[in-house]
Amino acid sequence: MDLIDGLRAFVATAQSGSFTEAAHRLSISNRLTSKYVAELEKRIGARLLQRTTRKVGLTPIGEDLLARAPALLEELDDMLSAVAEDASSLSGVLRLSAPVTFGERMIRELLGHFAAEHPGLAIDLHLSDAFVDLATGGFDLAFRVGELDTASLKVRKLGEIHSQLVASPTYLAHHATPRTPADLSHHSCIIDSNSPDPTRWTLRSDDDRHIVTPPHQLTVNSARVARDWALDGYGIALCPDFVLDEALANGQLVPLLNGYQPPSYPINAVYLAGSVLPHKVRALIDYAIAHFQANAHHGAK
Repeated sequence: MDLIDGLRAFVATAQSGSFTEAAHRLSISNRLTSKYVAELEKRIGARLLQRTTRKVGLTPIGEDLLARAPALLEELDDMLSAVAEDASSLSGVLRLSAPVTFGERMIRELLGHFAAEHPGLAIDLHLSDAFVDLATGGFDLAFRVGELDTASLKVRKLGEIHSQLVASPTYLAHHATPRTPADLSHHSCIIDSNSPDPTRWTLRSDDDRHIVTPPHQLTVNSARVARDWALDGYGIALCPDFVLDEALANGQLVPLLNGYQPPSYPINAVYLAGSVLPHKVRALIDYAIAHFQANAHHGAK
């Protein structure tokens, strides 16, 4: 048995609590995963895992090894990736996923520039508001917005998205401009169901947090359509900045409740854990971080 294979099998099993899930992550058989861990235990001379019929737990020695092994494996992967590939000659296919509107507005430009700098790469972008399964879909990386529960994935934060409450001058001409979050209860609001908590708007002032349940007739799983309904005068919308720039700049939409800040949401790159990260994926992540930092004034910072 290779020591590295044993460590990878142990870490995957300890993190997932299951030989079956660990085997799936590592793309090897359940039996081989169990064998690798058993041989690692034999080499160390101590039991690392407590096996029961329902789950796998850690012994005290296993806990100590789990605290150290992932960083060691990641450093090894970084070293092997760095020496195996040359950043100036990225090639092959990058299969990527992103939410629809965010992908159209923010990722399209990023990937266009990245592809132009690396003509040997082929970019295959899949736009979907559903969280795709990276393993079964064959995706190298996914761009996702919001807090994540990704036990089987690795996450790199790229930037942040900010949102604003907006309405059209036409709507405000017929309805009193809200001055406090409580005033929203007297308005027609537009819900973007893609937001993390669409029927509860959280607004922060300097010293307080306000949670509003906005009355609404219109709901849609598209930030762009929510913005367009606001443009048409149907109500107040809470939209991410990346769909608002032009409408705010030309006065078609008016920002509301400027003293109250809606929450920001992280932009993340996620990819499968437990395997060597290809240099082309690492290069894209680094490029994306620089891109979002450079374009922070567009709402991703």
